[in-house]
Amino acid sequence: MTGAVIEIQGLTKRFGRTTAVDDLTFRVEPGVVTGFLGPNGAGKTTTLRALLGLVRATSGTASFDGRSYTELGDPLRTVGTALEAASFHPGRSGRDHLRVAAAAAGIPTGRADEVIEWVGLGSAARRRVGGYSLGMRQRLGLAFALLGDPGVLVLDEPINGLDPEGIRWIRGFLRSLAAEGRTVLVSSHLLSEVQQTVDRVVIISRGRLVYQGTLDGLESGPGRVRVDAADRAALADAVTAAGGSIELAHDGLHVSGLDAEAVGRAALAAGVVLSLLVPEKEGLEDVFLELVGEGGIR
Repeated sequence: MTGAVIEIQGLTKRFGRTTAVDDLTFRVEPGVVTGFLGPNGAGKTTTLRALLGLVRATSGTASFDGRSYTELGDPLRTVGTALEAASFHPGRSGRDHLRVAAAAAGIPTGRADEVIEWVGLGSAARRRVGGYSLGMRQRLGLAFALLGDPGVLVLDEPINGLDPEGIRWIRGFLRSLAAEGRTVLVSSHLLSEVQQTVDRVVIISRGRLVYQGTLDGLESGPGRVRVDAADRAALADAVTAAGGSIELAHDGLHVSGLDAEAVGRAALAAGVVLSLLVPEKEGLEDVFLELVGEGGIR
């Protein structure tokens, strides 16, 4: 199976005077799990809704192999979606919900039994959805997304509400789907939530793209250097003169903008004897938080 390429090109969506998505461009390739990340209100859900034809973009395009969602001949067999874990009739069983959806899409109703077993809900298939936990509704949403055996999966916060066992399960499950050649796009507001699941990430903040690439690339920045000397004032002057930025801490000076070698050379040139010089790589979560800043817009 080969999934379609998702392409967002110059996408902008305004609600009155509020710009929810601002000239956003990125691609999602088949065969990998791609995380779509950003803080709550960053514009992720608006972008996904534009991709799925649920809102009309102010400008720009969102497509699957060059076709918009409304142009797909058999959308449920092409794109599987799970955007709302709670959007099920509470009085209907999980199995019946899937059977109704399958019948409406021209899919054999027996497929409902296949996918509900596939996502681990077989024992709860005849229970009313109103009694499902959030994690169970997440699994039911994934079963719905798989009804048409699509090549593309677009999942909004699928890990939210899952217990540790469920998180381990869905990580392996999504990777297995991508290994089959499907295109898998998973949104989340927490990098830590999907860090062990995704191969690539698209990060947005305030409706704009701030990073697109691998997790290794996200972590490959210069980080900072922890340095100290008996004469901290002279050390600070030397580092600042060399173009570094400093932050005073109990364990020395935290230097950004210079690598460890440059800090050492600056200290040597100023005649400052160092007692500590340690390069420190920022963790992924630190880099993510620096990229997205605080909050966003919906």
